[in-house]
Amino acid sequence: MSTTQDIGIVGAGIVGLAVARQLSAAGHTVTVFEKEDQVARHQTGRNSGVVHAGIYYAPGSAKATLTRRGVGLLKQYCADRQLPYDERGKLIVARDEAETIKLRELERRSVANGVPGIRWLTGGELREMEPEVAGVAALLSPSTAITDYPAITRAYGEDVVKNGGRILLSAPVERIVRSAGGGVTVIANARAHHVDRLVVCAGLQADILGQQAGDAKAPEIIPFRGEYLRLRPHARDRVHRLIYPVPDPRYPFLGVHLTPRVNGESDLGPNAVLALAREGYRWRDIDPSQVARVSRSHPFWRMVAGNWRAGAREMRGSLSRRAYLAEARTYLPWITAADVASAPAGVRAQAVDPDGSLVDDFRISRAGDVVIVRNAPSPGATASLAIAEHIAGRLGLPG
Repeated sequence: MSTTQDIGIVGAGIVGLAVARQLSAAGHTVTVFEKEDQVARHQTGRNSGVVHAGIYYAPGSAKATLTRRGVGLLKQYCADRQLPYDERGKLIVARDEAETIKLRELERRSVANGVPGIRWLTGGELREMEPEVAGVAALLSPSTAITDYPAITRAYGEDVVKNGGRILLSAPVERIVRSAGGGVTVIANARAHHVDRLVVCAGLQADILGQQAGDAKAPEIIPFRGEYLRLRPHARDRVHRLIYPVPDPRYPFLGVHLTPRVNGESDLGPNAVLALAREGYRWRDIDPSQVARVSRSHPFWRMVAGNWRAGAREMRGSLSRRAYLAEARTYLPWITAADVASAPAGVRAQAVDPDGSLVDDFRISRAGDVVIVRNAPSPGATASLAIAEHIAGRLGLPG
């Protein structure tokens, strides 16, 4: 279409505001609905701040193509807005010879995805580059960066307002109704807002609001809490780059890794344990309705049946700092309990298919005049501007 549209966006995380920015810049009238009193309160504001280069993702997948496109757009945006963007580089470390096979597959994917500067390191070369890191080999990604995603999200929001859009804070969406003749009504704070098109970027609430908009029940969102430890000041400078273990290819999680932050701190994590609330950042955060919902979920029980051993390992690490650090010591042998303190946790909105499999790729669906982002965890923040371009195309709108 070439005419101006009234567009509603549900969710003021980084993806939602990237979409709002894209469409408002194209001249559309945009209204963002956000249930919190500020932007970037959940996944966006609680991740590790990594700008991913595109190493892990299957060539040709949405994650691979949108991340590679998104990295370039994000880097330029940060330069234009003078936002932090620090290309520290990342090392993915093989801890034994068996892991070198998996590391070679990551090298192959990196090359296929066009990740720049990828380099294989022997154990000796790894020790020369990072003497405090142990491993038999490593893959260096010099373009992997760290940034401040909440600051980027706020900047996106400023762009939306500058372009004439509105961001309605403390405006939880209670209901979504598609009109038979076209268009959508969004009920927020008991007030009806009529829009021509709607984009749902609701993260932890994506499946609930997607169903309201007429989309399928699946995939369901199962929340996983990611717990972090923070290096104490005396230990921060022992490692300069981001250090990741070779991940288990059966899961979309990347394992407990060491990540410097742009504010000078450095975090170890996250793990992945089931959260008992959609926004369950602490063990004591329990939502009885969420517990009941999960207990009735066939996809959840199928996921448990196929992954209970991995879940038990993650749970053990959550309950025991000694166990958590034992995993980290496989590649950071010097780290002890005296080197770390607790840090704020995040919750990942993990989509799960009816057969219990964890959705790995981005998944974006459409129901009439509504586009729903059903799965866009990491590297969703990295790819946010590219996802926004993709969604504008799915809507058939310029921008």
